This record gives sequence, C-alpha cells and structure tokens, in this order.
Amino acid sequence: MPRYWLMKSEPGVFSIDDLAKAKDGTTRWDGVRNYQARNFLRNEIALGDGVLFYHSSAEPPAVAGTARVVRAGYPDPTQFDPRDSHYDRESLRDDPRWYAVDIKFENKFARAVTLPALREARPLAEMQLLRRGNRLSVQPVTAGEWKQILKMGAKT
Repeated sequence: MPRYWLMKSEPGVFSIDDLAKAKDGTTRWDGVRNYQARNFLRNEIALGDGVLFYHSSAEPPAVAGTARVVRAGYPDPTQFDPRDSHYDRESLRDDPRWYAVDIKFENKFARAVTLPALREARPLAEMQLLRRGNRLSVQPVTAGEWKQILKMGAKT
C-alpha cells in the first residue's frame, strides 16, 4: 500500500512546471541535508508512493500538484561531487551520508492549495506541515490528508 509524502521546493529553484518539463517528467530529488528527512528518503519512501509537491518560499506557499516515486532511496550523487553545492567531503562512497529518490510528475492542481487554505481545513489540523517549527523539506502525509488536499486542489 503506497504511503504519501510532502516535498518542498522553492519555485524559483525547481517548480512543479520544471518537473512537468523534465525528461519523462522525472527528476532526482537530491540535495536534502537534514538527517530526519534523509532517514525518510533512505528508509521509508518506496516505489509508488505519492508526493505532494509544495512550493515553499513563495507568496503564498502552496501545494502545487502531485508526483509519484519512481525510484526508492539511493545514495545522492551530489554529495560526492566537489563542484556541486551539496558536496559533503565527510561522506564516503562505501558509507554514504545522504540519499535521494526519483519522482515523476503526475498532476498540476487546477488551483494551488495555499498554506492559509491548508490551515483553514479542519481535516488537516494535525498535518505535520502545519505544526509550529516544522521546517522539514520531506515529511509524511496521512492518507486522509492526501485525499483532502487532492480534493482542494481539484476545485477551480
């Protein structure tokens, strides 16, 4: 049974439209440098899981659409590339520190589901994203939260 996740990206860096335009609508979700988010990428996110694509650092921040995991966790190659901004000289190839997954574009919402709209939706009251101080770039979403947000995003 698939699980559900929310992944944050700044739209000026990589947006839902960029994902849709990527080769085969697929990209590597890399550069995550938080241990809790890394653990999700490495240990929990699985092939076929659903992804809410969230535009952070936007005005207003919003869930822009959905994607699907098409490759489960594997060592993030950016950690080994000294020319990459995500290079980690402490990470070893035989004991990698950071992980990535591949996601594929599924759907851009007819209307982005803004952070204020998420806060107003009673069924989302316990959503991890809405908890004070939660800044994780990758976080779990319940099946109920997933369904509610899909419903909200389908409204025109």
